Amino acid sequence: MKKTVFTGAATAVVTPMNPDGSVNYPVLGRILEHQIENGIDAVVICGTTGESSTLTDSEHVGVIAYAAEQVHGRVPVIAGAGSNHTDYAVWLSKEAEKAGADALLQVTPYYNKTSQAGLIRHFSVLADATSLPNILYNVPSRTGVEISPATCQALSRHPNIVAVKEACGSISKVAQVAALCGEDLAIYSGNDDQIVPILSLGGKGVISVLSNLMPRETHEICSLFFDGHVRESAALQLRLLPLIDALFSDVNPIPVKEAMNLAGWAAGKCRMPLVPMEPAAKEALRLEMGRVGLLV
Repeated sequence: MKKTVFTGAATAVVTPMNPDGSVNYPVLGRILEHQIENGIDAVVICGTTGESSTLTDSEHVGVIAYAAEQVHGRVPVIAGAGSNHTDYAVWLSKEAEKAGADALLQVTPYYNKTSQAGLIRHFSVLADATSLPNILYNVPSRTGVEISPATCQALSRHPNIVAVKEACGSISKVAQVAALCGEDLAIYSGNDDQIVPILSLGGKGVISVLSNLMPRETHEICSLFFDGHVRESAALQLRLLPLIDALFSDVNPIPVKEAMNLAGWAAGKCRMPLVPMEPAAKEALRLEMGRVGLLV
């Protein structure tokens, strides 16, 4: 059985920005400390929520290195290193390993896309490129490519491919992955509204947007479930569902960055082409944050 990168909740951390659009490292450091102090089980740096697609190469590697140094081994640091260009993803994976990442998150190729055979080759090349464990990222709504359950099974045979972040939205397909891969491929929910259903299929946890705001509660959804308190776990997820919906009322990470700002974190704006929320959506988000006690 492969070693699991983490069990529980990992936060897909936002990348805070200064007013001039540069990375705000002091705020990032405070966010990471808050996450660890509140029981988070791992952090994901430079993923979708971290605006990896608009970071320069030097920023991308620099944010990973900063996070690895700040966290200093207290929880795993998982670095987004995927690309639609295999050679570039190999380079970025190697740079992330040198920067101190503990694991890599590899998204499916986007825009140019590829076949299932191409996915097997692409992810295998990436897994061969470093000694780090790789987590596949299946998010067809963003990339236009879906990793089939059979492809997950084929990739699960690679010793460095240890998990999949499932954001396909289909519990039935997640069940197929679980049935085909068993202990050879850990499954993490990539959707905050599906944590408990995926845990019920043997999932190991969640890579979460919600936990930017509520790390302890997101961790507790998982820990309650693992401790056998399934009703309590489900009740907590359902209590937070309106906030989860508000956090995805616009393109991620627009709402979560707005929420972090409302909560006093000075996360700044998203980089273009992402633009601020419409006033009505922002007000709905603010109301949900107030309902769960997040407003400063």
